[in-house]
Amino acid sequence: MIIRHPENPLISPCDVKPSRPDFEVVCTFNAGVTRYKDEVILLLRVAEIPKNDNPAIERVPIFSSEQNELIVRDFDRTDKSIDYSDSRFVRTAEQQFLTSISHLRLARSKDGIHFSIDEKPAMFPANVYEEYGIEDARITKIDDTYYINYCGTADVGITTLLASTTDFETFERHGVIFAPDNKDVEIFPEKINGKYYALHRPTSAEYKHRSIWMAESPDLMCWGNHRNFLTTREGFWDDGRVGGSAVPFRIEEGWLEIYHGADKNNRYCLGALLLDADEPWKILGRSEKPIMKPEADYEVNGFFGNIVFNNGVLFEDGIIKIYYGAADTHIAYAEISLEEVLAGLK
Repeated sequence: MIIRHPENPLISPCDVKPSRPDFEVVCTFNAGVTRYKDEVILLLRVAEIPKNDNPAIERVPIFSSEQNELIVRDFDRTDKSIDYSDSRFVRTAEQQFLTSISHLRLARSKDGIHFSIDEKPAMFPANVYEEYGIEDARITKIDDTYYINYCGTADVGITTLLASTTDFETFERHGVIFAPDNKDVEIFPEKINGKYYALHRPTSAEYKHRSIWMAESPDLMCWGNHRNFLTTREGFWDDGRVGGSAVPFRIEEGWLEIYHGADKNNRYCLGALLLDADEPWKILGRSEKPIMKPEADYEVNGFFGNIVFNNGVLFEDGIIKIYYGAADTHIAYAEISLEEVLAGLK
């Protein structure tokens, strides 16, 4: 049984200082997770919007690569040619904009529950691939380096980019590793038979499929030999879309991947995959039922409700420790035993 922490949610928008005084934080969610020295590190996705006391306009934040700064563009809410039906977007006839902009912010904890949050962003939008924000970091530790892959959103599409750090103080950007539209990348934490492997989720613009693929690389930068790896299942909890969530971790039976699935009503749940140790594209087991589904009020209600979504776990002493985004608004924590997860695989 999944056990939610009684102090959930652990981090809410009110706990995070805005990056600038004329902005406000609206969401803190989908954090990359790792241990660094004696602390649990979360690399939060922090979504902000410009403050606005004029209901006749919609204020949209954009990072201008030409001006090398964050700007705010105003849209007329009485303009019937503009679609405001989804609070996350402003859609004109020519272009789609996000109403918020995200950056990555560090949170640190000695006990894994009570976090101190840095006052300034760890990584902020910085180029043409990140003009609408950077999102959903995953952290893979390889030797002494922490590799961070994250999504860049922009008019050119959704790309996956790579950065690295050895101290969580300075971050080196390495550029785009998966072209549009691609997200939900998880890099395995060690080479398998001399190659790096990653899960990723391209989106088919023509046929609308959202399935998990696998790729391999000699150097973490050049990815090829792509395989269609995992698809939706009609009539199951993941019949709408699937995507990777946590960085896979090694257990005695192979590799365990916590992934997310949504049904056709956009209810997001978490499940598990057991992958072969030496041939990770071979699926040995898959959750018949979700290991976690949105049930608590802070998971059902929020900026975008009915969602549990995670970007990382810690596996310690037989327990899978899940830090997850709840309703695209908060960071929460739950745990479940490996034994129970394995028992639910078919």
